[in-house]
Amino acid sequence: MTTTTQAPQADFKAELEQLFGLKSVSYKYNLSKDELFHEAIANDRGRVKKDGPSNAQKAFATKLGLKGPLVYYTDPDCTGRRVKDTYAVCWPEVADEIWWKDDVQRYDPTKYEALLKRVVAHLNEKKANLYVKDVFMGADPEFAVPYRFVGEYATHAMFAHNMFPKDLPGVKDVAARRWTMLNAPSFVCLPERDGCRAECAVIIDIKNRICLVAGRMDYCGVVKKTIFTVGNYLLPKQGRLSMHCSANVGPRGDGAILFGLSGTGKTTLSADPDRRLIGDDETIWSDNGLCNLEDGCYAKLIDLSKEAEPVIAAALSKPGTIIENVPPLPGKTMAECDPQELDLTDKSITENTRFSYPLSANPNVMTGSRGPHPETIVLLTADAFGVLPPLAILDAEQVMYHFVSGFTAKLAGTEMGVTEPKAAFSACFGAPFMSHKPPVYAKLLAAKMSKHKARCILLNTGWSGGPFGVGKRMSIQHTRALLNAALAGQLDGVPTEQHPVFNLKMPKSCPGVPAEVLNPRNTWSDKAAYDAAAAKLRDMFRKNFDDKGFAALGIKPAM
Repeated sequence: MTTTTQAPQADFKAELEQLFGLKSVSYKYNLSKDELFHEAIANDRGRVKKDGPSNAQKAFATKLGLKGPLVYYTDPDCTGRRVKDTYAVCWPEVADEIWWKDDVQRYDPTKYEALLKRVVAHLNEKKANLYVKDVFMGADPEFAVPYRFVGEYATHAMFAHNMFPKDLPGVKDVAARRWTMLNAPSFVCLPERDGCRAECAVIIDIKNRICLVAGRMDYCGVVKKTIFTVGNYLLPKQGRLSMHCSANVGPRGDGAILFGLSGTGKTTLSADPDRRLIGDDETIWSDNGLCNLEDGCYAKLIDLSKEAEPVIAAALSKPGTIIENVPPLPGKTMAECDPQELDLTDKSITENTRFSYPLSANPNVMTGSRGPHPETIVLLTADAFGVLPPLAILDAEQVMYHFVSGFTAKLAGTEMGVTEPKAAFSACFGAPFMSHKPPVYAKLLAAKMSKHKARCILLNTGWSGGPFGVGKRMSIQHTRALLNAALAGQLDGVPTEQHPVFNLKMPKSCPGVPAEVLNPRNTWSDKAAYDAAAAKLRDMFRKNFDDKGFAALGIKPAM
């Protein structure tokens, strides 16, 4: 059994009483993952079915028991982030800095203070048993943010242990800089009284360094993404760029970062056996180089190919991991199921089935989850319209434009035979989690690229020869060859041609890739159809740029 991390000399109970007024609760502090496994099964209770009771068991062991994963079920109304119920307190001191949007809405300070008191009174009255886990956001002790999870579910404490650095030596002013999440899924919000939209809310209080989760917002990702949103507020103010991206390091010691929305191939392309992983989702670029914001991975499980993702497949059977919202096999209890036998195509609970596992489960990780300044920046897109080039070399202004655009194309309604792709724009390739307006991050990216002489490419993993339904998905071999050539610097200074519609520089040659596919127009049999489709996508970019008001924020139009 792994040992329990000992409490620091500072009295965390006194700190929590002073911060919140918690007096009648009991605590279980920094339990080991083995201890949390047993606690979750014994004590985590809540709703797991729409019309089910509010005291149902939420965490289960598989056939492997303690030697395998913990299987956890969220509230049926919270199988993913409830973006419309995510807020920040609109304190006058920060109101002008925050990028207010659907994903982060204003919360009235008076209403918030009253709600926080009610949540604390509720926990005191029920004499709640609270799990406390002290971790850090960020792997570099120079600026790592102390993060204390305090909540009713042992599963969430175990998730925090999986996902964040622990026992990080050299971090200064820990108590003075600490952020605390108070997570109370047993509380029920009343919108007309509490000032929120629904019966639950997650609220970021920047002034007091508090993240309040009130109500059945019990998706594990809330524990991770809420503090990531905090990091995206704090770090850029220090000149450090927090990014929703993966990062790795090649055999030459050459760093790279890969931005991309879901479905663009970010996870697959960053998992390169010849390159060591820094992190797969959230990365910080500081004056010291790159570092991971977290210490774990939170992968999607739905339709997972065990052949394509052997690391995740192997980790499914490892102790200390957490499987989220995957049902047991028909006719069996979870205790009768081997994790390798679970049906990862089962969408009966949600399509957003998830898996939390330590970064150390990956076979090829950088020591300390840190690396050098990147030589190459990759902006990934999966263009289902089939009109963007497989690779384009971007200048500084184009980098900022495409970074704030954050484009990919989703395939809407294909199960009903609807094949028209849908454009998706997410600024900085992670708009929901960006606390400042996009140019704050774009200008930091451009400045760091200029200082460290990094190159940037737009890499399209989408369709060629026509749109989805007509053309074919880009060959993964060609995509790998293009990426490897860019990483090796083989595309620096090569002859290029300008795309007449998108104003993008396309290389005329690349090792391992037929020259004719490098210009997407060449791959379409109907050139007029290509020209019309390209103009249509260009106009979508322009509309998004105008709708978001990027020009007024200092971003120059690149097409």
